[in-house]
Amino acid sequence: MDTLRSMRVFRAVVELDSFVRASERLDLSPAMVSKHVMHLERHLGARLLNRSSRHLSLTEIGKVYFEQCRDMLDNLDEVEATVGRTTVVPRGMLRLSAPVWFANAIFTCTLAAYRERFPEVTFDIDLSGRVVNLVEEGFDLALRVSQAPSPTLIARPIGSIEFHLVAAPAYLARAGHPHVPQDLAQHAMISYSLLANGNELDFDGPQGRETVKFSPVLQCNNESLLHAASLDGMGIALLPSWQTDADLAAGRLVRLFDDFKLAGGKVYAVYTSRRYLSSKVRTFIDFLADEGRLGT
Repeated sequence: MDTLRSMRVFRAVVELDSFVRASERLDLSPAMVSKHVMHLERHLGARLLNRSSRHLSLTEIGKVYFEQCRDMLDNLDEVEATVGRTTVVPRGMLRLSAPVWFANAIFTCTLAAYRERFPEVTFDIDLSGRVVNLVEEGFDLALRVSQAPSPTLIARPIGSIEFHLVAAPAYLARAGHPHVPQDLAQHAMISYSLLANGNELDFDGPQGRETVKFSPVLQCNNESLLHAASLDGMGIALLPSWQTDADLAAGRLVRLFDDFKLAGGKVYAVYTSRRYLSSKVRTFIDFLADEGRLGT
């Protein structure tokens, strides 16, 4: 039995979570699909799938094998396309990590528009806010906002997002309105704990760039909690415009320091340095960058 064919069958079973659906996609009988998976397990000397009458799940070894198998097949398709001068249709699951505040209508529309163009690509998205290990955790791509992305990864700029310092009217009525960035040292600050430059902010103002250090009353790696805390009047928060525009328009939050601009970060598509980039990853990055969908 062709092991490479068996790997493609195994991938389809995992991504579709069904022997029957895999058989329909590949035009094979369910029995033949099962034989391909068993062939792989005998070949490797390890069980890849836990099976029951209602559920399929990967074993620990199966998880590792699936990630490697998927990447290898994607790369093989790219090589064959290059050699044969044919076009590979992007397909399969794209595992993506992004900040919490990407859970918004702008990004949702972007995903829908991409799938309209490439309907055979599906998404598995982590919006936990943590910095994932792309290799160890099997992610294809991460979208990260940074001024200096990690030199160990490939990072392509795809846009920029404005960040604002905001506070609730109730907080400003209680604590006073800061007039210049240096006043922040006397205020309750709400800080994103994954900021690369720690508890300090860079401002560009009439006198040039200045750096302000602060001591936060709340640190968290989840922007949704920071947003909620700022709305409740807990302090001053640095938040992306996507998350605050509606609140500013409704008067629930007030933007500070109109005469100063925060040194913002760019949005980067970050991926591991592979020799061949799968078509689903390449087309998704190109789609974000070429359409300017995530900001200028």
